[in-house]
Amino acid sequence: MRPQEKILTIRGTTFRLKVESSNASADYRKYEDLRDDIWGFPEDHMAGARNLMCENFLHEGGSLFIGAYVDSPAGEPRDDRDRMAGFSYGFAGVKDKSICYQALDNLWFYSQYTAVKPAYRGYGLGIAIKEFQREIVSRVLGIKTIVCTYDPLTGVNARRNVHHFGMTVLEYRAATYGEYGGRLNRSDVPTDRFFMSWDLSAVGPRAGLSSEEVFAAGKNVIEVATKGIAGRSGPGEFEVAAGFRKDSKGKILLVRIPPDFYAMLRETDVDDPDVRAIPVQWRMATREAFQTLFAAGYRVVDFLGSVGPPRVPSYVLSSGPHAIL
Repeated sequence: MRPQEKILTIRGTTFRLKVESSNASADYRKYEDLRDDIWGFPEDHMAGARNLMCENFLHEGGSLFIGAYVDSPAGEPRDDRDRMAGFSYGFAGVKDKSICYQALDNLWFYSQYTAVKPAYRGYGLGIAIKEFQREIVSRVLGIKTIVCTYDPLTGVNARRNVHHFGMTVLEYRAATYGEYGGRLNRSDVPTDRFFMSWDLSAVGPRAGLSSEEVFAAGKNVIEVATKGIAGRSGPGEFEVAAGFRKDSKGKILLVRIPPDFYAMLRETDVDDPDVRAIPVQWRMATREAFQTLFAAGYRVVDFLGSVGPPRVPSYVLSSGPHAIL
């Protein structure tokens, strides 16, 4: 098989997306190193480099590794760790465990990691990596569904997964990974996740009502107050989730989330227990909202980012039999 590559030029920088094909175990260490650089949680690691090599679908396994590299101004291609701007990793799995691998349409691809170095965020590289992953999973592996998890309080992931790619929320999973620290998580904040399904035959962002129409028609189900705190970098104000409005009803409901949950985790990482509790309060309020509304037949049909005060990043839920958007 010829190497699978795609060249992108974004804001004057040339990125090369490449399916990993190396048969040298040392070449797989860079994926683990980059994962640790970005997440900052060395206790939680990928398999050893030798095992990762064996996992590759081009060798003995069913895993797909994609590296995103920054090529030199002269166009010199190098796949070394220093040139790596991001990566993705995932593997083939099965939906119905009673059928397992006996039917091709019972296969799906679990996308476990997709990450971009901080220096290259804002280039749209995360979306480009996912689009390249979709191409390889569909065209080369012959699998038509990708599944993944992500923290529903992270707006950047919601915007990409729900709005841009049109993924479907299959489940709300409470405290999925136990205690999880590092730069993007905090061990005292439960690791709740959405479990998502991506139909690879669907192309393009969701279309339908404008954000203005949705915010005008929908009712926010999360009670929010503003609180002044002494944060990690100094005094500031944060929105605090006061709870879930249990009497919320309507065809369109909005579940708002913090504007920047990662920043909230960092700023509230202080000794004051009332301040530390702020992201936990958001977790518990939104957990109750999603679990209650899903049980009542609502489903996520879109995610809308900030449009200006008083509009805030919000999931759009509909109770109708068909998507309203």
